[in-house]
Amino acid sequence: MPEWARVDERAAAAGFGQAVRTLPTAVAVVLRLAWRTSPRLTVLAAFVHLVSGCVTAFGLLATANVFTALLTHGPTPERVLHSLPALAVVAGSYAARALLDAAVAAVEGALRPRITTAADHAVTASVVRVGLLAFEDADFRELAKQGARQGVRSIETSLREFADLLSSLISLLAAMITAALLNPWLAPVLLLAAAANGWASARVAKLNYRHFLDTVSRHIRKTVVEEVATWRTMALERHALTLQEPLLAEYHRISASLMREEVRLAHRRNLVRTTGRTAAGVGTAIAYLVLGWLLYTGGMPLALAGTAVLAMRTASTALSTTTRAVNALYEDSFYIGFYHQLLTESARRRPAPSALLAPADPAEIRLDGVSFTYPGQQEPALRDISLTLRRGEVVALVGENGSGKTTLGKLLTGLYPPSAGTVHWDDVDLALADPASVHENIAVIAQEPAEWPMTAATNVTVGRLGRADPDAVAWREAVTASGADEVIAALPLKEHTVLSKKFNDGQDLSGGQWQRMGIARGIYRDASVLVADEPTAALDARAEARVFAGLQRASASGHGKRTTVLVTHRLANIRTADRILVLDKGKLVEQGTHHELLAAGGLYHELYEIQARAYRSEAA
Repeated sequence: MPEWARVDERAAAAGFGQAVRTLPTAVAVVLRLAWRTSPRLTVLAAFVHLVSGCVTAFGLLATANVFTALLTHGPTPERVLHSLPALAVVAGSYAARALLDAAVAAVEGALRPRITTAADHAVTASVVRVGLLAFEDADFRELAKQGARQGVRSIETSLREFADLLSSLISLLAAMITAALLNPWLAPVLLLAAAANGWASARVAKLNYRHFLDTVSRHIRKTVVEEVATWRTMALERHALTLQEPLLAEYHRISASLMREEVRLAHRRNLVRTTGRTAAGVGTAIAYLVLGWLLYTGGMPLALAGTAVLAMRTASTALSTTTRAVNALYEDSFYIGFYHQLLTESARRRPAPSALLAPADPAEIRLDGVSFTYPGQQEPALRDISLTLRRGEVVALVGENGSGKTTLGKLLTGLYPPSAGTVHWDDVDLALADPASVHENIAVIAQEPAEWPMTAATNVTVGRLGRADPDAVAWREAVTASGADEVIAALPLKEHTVLSKKFNDGQDLSGGQWQRMGIARGIYRDASVLVADEPTAALDARAEARVFAGLQRASASGHGKRTTVLVTHRLANIRTADRILVLDKGKLVEQGTHHELLAAGGLYHELYEIQARAYRSEAA
């Protein structure tokens, strides 16, 4: 179970009193959103609801006047004429109520989309601004999904429910006041049905949320199986490995388990609702018995009995709406908790703003005693790394898989904060610097570059949006140095081709072609610190040689000599690097030039000989 769900599991186990006390918190979240979105519409909505309730109460009391005028000493033509003004008042109250209902719908129709948009924007803005490391935490990724999906949806539905609750509470209060004015005994007996319905509603909401928590992990697993069974990126191996039936069997197994839980929940909800309705029916029966007793004993005039019945029916309808709204609001309050928790957690994970700016073109990058551990992991990925990179150097990071090369590249560019130690650009500690000032001056070429669903031209220029390049000179240099010019030349609309199969006229690229586009993007960014992480893993030998030559030229051009870090397994391409850093199980074990490391006879020599031996065997 995700950690955020464990926290809410404790909330689900709380008693009824504690659970009811949490309801105002969720309502407060919605009301704050409404107030920030449009104070005028929020006040107007509350005012219209209040006036609508007052009109309901007024209509009930006016009805009492009609019955009194008609039924006192029996109806006669004169009394009918005498009651016409009261009848006109009743008719006017109903007409006014209809107009007010239309006004309520109009105000809510204008307010609700604004609040939903504000909530959706708040979630997106919060998540998009968190640090990169947050996305390495599976719990946070799932919280982001639930907060964005369930949380925002619940805010939207709770707006309707809160409006219904406010309107029904006012109607219920009006009916209760009318009943109490007719006879004080009628009001308390009406509350019996309210108490029974309220208990049932809260219990059902608790059952629904308990069910959600009990099945959240299975729903996650079901989603994973559904994705690998249907996604295009998995299609080749799914068919080649004949995994269709095993995946379908696993999907059916999880679905059947969830179906059994749904059936069990339905039976429990039905039992609770039946119990609540039975108790509410008993309460209503008692209310009518009290009314009959009052009439029998003369405690209430017969003329007012009709108004009492109308008030009881109004109270019953309002009570039904109230309990339904409370039930839905109580259930939504848990999911709104996800929304609130996501905003809180995102704010905690957002890099702190700082007035300290990192140097735009650092003369040196220094790591002192740096260690790093990924979220949820026990063993550190890097241990006690100390080194200095200087401007203009081309530095290669080598080592076996899992040695920490990629992680080190993210640390020295400020994308990840170290778990221990410091990373300095010149004299500025990156932990204290404004993150934007750091990231503005880095370029990262990933092993699996992002496949941006946009034109080929924009796939490159997105590397530095807003860069002044009126004659596209920089763009052409980037695509030429990376070999992306060959990719673009083969496209049907050249650089205007959309690179995404999400569109009918879009084109897909191979892994190697996407790598060339990613390299062009990194070169076009023209940043002072460039990290290329296995940039040629999917390229053939000729394309690889061209890319490395282009990266070497880019390192000594642009706005000044840049610091270039190459992460690669292909040691033949880094013989001309200024320095080679060798990592092993998270530790920096060797550093030097190609010839120095070969002469040392250590791990680099071993790795180089393994690769060279294969070429020698082919030559022989």
